[in-house]
Amino acid sequence: MVVRVATVAFEGIEARPVDVQVMISNGSVVFNVVGLGDKAVAESRERVRSALVASGLSLPAKRITVNLAPADLPKEGSHYDLPIALGVMVAMGALPSDALEGFTVLGELALDGAIAPVSGVLPAAVAASARGMGLICPAECGPEAAWASEDMAVIAPRNLIQIANHFRGTQVLSRPRPAVKAFTGDPLDLRDIKGQESAKRALEIAAAGGHNLLFNGPPGAGKSMLAARLPSILPPLAPGELLEVSMIHSVAGNLAGGQLTDRRPFRAPHHSASMAALVGGGPHAKPGEASLAHHGVLFLDELPEFQAPALDALRQPLESGEIAISRANRRCTYPARFQLIAAMNPCRCGLANEPGHRCQKGAPQRCAQLYQNRISGPFLDRIDLHLEVPAIRASDLILPPPVEGSAEAAARVAQARDIQRARYRALGHDAVACNAMATAAIIEQTIRLDDSGSKLIREASERLRLSARGFHRVLKLARTIADLQGAPDVLRAHLAEALSYRPLADRTSAAA
Repeated sequence: MVVRVATVAFEGIEARPVDVQVMISNGSVVFNVVGLGDKAVAESRERVRSALVASGLSLPAKRITVNLAPADLPKEGSHYDLPIALGVMVAMGALPSDALEGFTVLGELALDGAIAPVSGVLPAAVAASARGMGLICPAECGPEAAWASEDMAVIAPRNLIQIANHFRGTQVLSRPRPAVKAFTGDPLDLRDIKGQESAKRALEIAAAGGHNLLFNGPPGAGKSMLAARLPSILPPLAPGELLEVSMIHSVAGNLAGGQLTDRRPFRAPHHSASMAALVGGGPHAKPGEASLAHHGVLFLDELPEFQAPALDALRQPLESGEIAISRANRRCTYPARFQLIAAMNPCRCGLANEPGHRCQKGAPQRCAQLYQNRISGPFLDRIDLHLEVPAIRASDLILPPPVEGSAEAAARVAQARDIQRARYRALGHDAVACNAMATAAIIEQTIRLDDSGSKLIREASERLRLSARGFHRVLKLARTIADLQGAPDVLRAHLAEALSYRPLADRTSAAA
């Protein structure tokens, strides 16, 4: 008799069904696992054997064959331990033959029979719910699986003995409850920053429209402090966004205790990060920082210090909102709709724009140009707001804290986001949540410039040498500025402010 147990294999955040087939037959005493598994799958034989012995069961002196179907789909990870063990237990008669029908199973086994947590439980639970099945997973992952559906059966045992007793009726395992991550410590607030009113204004515009932003200024000007406080003015994740973000973090193994949160991700990788660390990859094609920042913020501090190929690898996801990782034997796609916030010094010494400063490399302009040449022109063209952040003076630091903080800015941002969602929903584009996500064709439907506005954008495009992408990004930015003011139309003043955030043409061409 062949026992079948349902489990999954992961391709990106998609959980593809896998059929674990177990057969115990007469013949030489051997335990084979076939079906294109990796090293972790091959080693599951010893973990299953030891876990069954620790649970009071001994493998029969027969031939045990486990097939992971479809056989041409690569299987990676240790989450196949539990379905293999349960399939063997059913084949041995230790569990009822129909016990596992209607359940998707995943979990790693310890040598003492305990069930250890694994990655990807939330995508597996969502896929199981879509197929009308329940889920059996480790106890630590139960709160994560409970988010998939209120009506789905979730069994979260701590060891093999518990699940055996549950199916025999001698022990009842209650359904786990969804867990919410609690944040401790003092929240970051814009009120902590004195001065830099222009930078705060740019940060609010970026938050309102989901735009990319680059701060350029000397060390100690507050660029990193400003970026770190962006999440405090961003709206919470919508239910659909929360599910997408949590599925990515589940596959990456970042959901400690299965706890979810509606706060937008804020990822700040070190400038030594490789291309695979930023966009994803590695032997198992794991998501990178860009995908982990999905529907959130990717903050790149000391931007020119990043490897140029790594930065240029972000150009495609900045446009498409997803990352396709291709390897010789597999291809997977991760969502990567993130908001890029970057900070940099004007030059390596950081004082190129300071009056009276003399650089050891000669003219300060030459030092700044050599430093900024590390960033490609096409990458800079994808950034909507370029802002020079001046140094903070002592006269600013001795002032009392600002009257307005993150709460007031967050209220304006939320109002602007509501206006944008209502606008695009009325046009039939429910997937567009902010102006930055709108395509060129969509944004042109929402803007009707008067004669003065058309003249301004035409003259500025020639003077700044805007590309087609830059032209439409200016329109999106002007639309966001108008939304912050509650204006139904984009006026000349909105365009003028949007154009003030574009870099000069000579700087962009120098960086190309």
